[in-house]
Amino acid sequence: MPLFYKINTYGCQMNVHESEKLAGLLEKMGYVQCPEGEPADVIVFNTCCIRDTAERRALGNIGVTKAEKKRNPDLIIAVVGCMPQQDGVAETIIAKYPYVDIVLGTRSISELPAEINRVLVSRERKRKKSDKRYRAVNVGMPEKYLEIDEATPTVRTSYPNAWINIIYGCNNFCSYCIVPYVRGRELSRNMNDILDEIKRSVDAGYKEITLLGQNVNSYGNDLSDGTNFAKLLHETDKIEGKFRVRFMTSHPKDLTEEVMDEMAASSKICSNLHLPIQSGSDKVLRDMNRRYDREKYLSLIEGLRKRMPDIGITTDIMVGFPTETEKDFEDTIDIVERVRFSNAFTFIYSPRKGTPAARMEQIPYAIKQERISRLIKAQNRVTKELSDEYTGGIYEVLCEDIAPKFDGMACGRTDSGRLVTFDGGRDDIGKFFNVKITASKSASLFGHKEEK
Repeated sequence: MPLFYKINTYGCQMNVHESEKLAGLLEKMGYVQCPEGEPADVIVFNTCCIRDTAERRALGNIGVTKAEKKRNPDLIIAVVGCMPQQDGVAETIIAKYPYVDIVLGTRSISELPAEINRVLVSRERKRKKSDKRYRAVNVGMPEKYLEIDEATPTVRTSYPNAWINIIYGCNNFCSYCIVPYVRGRELSRNMNDILDEIKRSVDAGYKEITLLGQNVNSYGNDLSDGTNFAKLLHETDKIEGKFRVRFMTSHPKDLTEEVMDEMAASSKICSNLHLPIQSGSDKVLRDMNRRYDREKYLSLIEGLRKRMPDIGITTDIMVGFPTETEKDFEDTIDIVERVRFSNAFTFIYSPRKGTPAARMEQIPYAIKQERISRLIKAQNRVTKELSDEYTGGIYEVLCEDIAPKFDGMACGRTDSGRLVTFDGGRDDIGKFFNVKITASKSASLFGHKEEK
């Protein structure tokens, strides 16, 4: 009878990829992914603490496992990732959730197999009444884990896309953000290791490579060999095969002319960029410690569109930062109107303990709600107008999945990142098609395959 594992993932694409590594570690130990409806032998919660909602959802689901542990005392429960890396949180988890066996921080997830084995040995000794229960807590400070384990196996779960980390951590210390405190300082992977992983993924049939980092544009700053993000993109473009390259996330203060030139010249790098602005107000951007202003951001947009007129640009926008006034918010609406983002990920600011912004006087939640409603309305109108411009055109689309809401339909993205639903099935996943767009609805496009 095989032993089953289950991984619950919260947060960003970085966490999705780290869960693939956790799966690789568990399968190397002999565990098998838990079938639907079967009880698991190991449950891992790979957590996020960037926003309050993700943290509360994770804690709620950890609480649910109490009943599972009661039914199966041999169940091993592990909580890993960003959430326990915060000051005092690991201790809180151990105290409030006594059925949790293992707590690991962001740069110690490779210790999971060793900690599982220690728990198993402890249980056997406890049965023989020779030892007390072992509970693992391994968080420390992220800066102490300075070695990148290139041997960590990966069980990829996002075909036809392969997530590939290029840099870990963050040096920016935006005043609202917990990431530098829980993921440590920037640590770039060796470029040859990255290129080898890309080649292996392409050889294995993956058609889209997504390069990941808290700030991909600062890749190489900590290396001494002259490597930078533009050079990595240039070398990636040389790899043979039919595939696309995307990357996230880019920080505007570090986006260079050289990177934009590489994007424009490349046959593989998508004309699609996620460039978080967070606010359209210069005052708020200063208070956020973002280290760019409206003029700088708009000049980047101009440079991108000059090189790639059809580029799809998406962004993150925060509403309700502590110092945001109505005028500041109107400046953000103005940026939405000027830049005309393909899409925007909008969210309400929530204080993160330990960050400078959490100590500022907070804006009433009702004001935040009212502002984000106006922002979403403005962005939805822009997105719909841009969607309408695709109607009648023919675009190359990489089929990513079957369409969950439409029978006999598949879905995928254009080079510019727009989601398209079209006639197709499961056998089309991972293939490229020319699709004629016949209709649009908000951010979604609809069409049918055209003969090549």
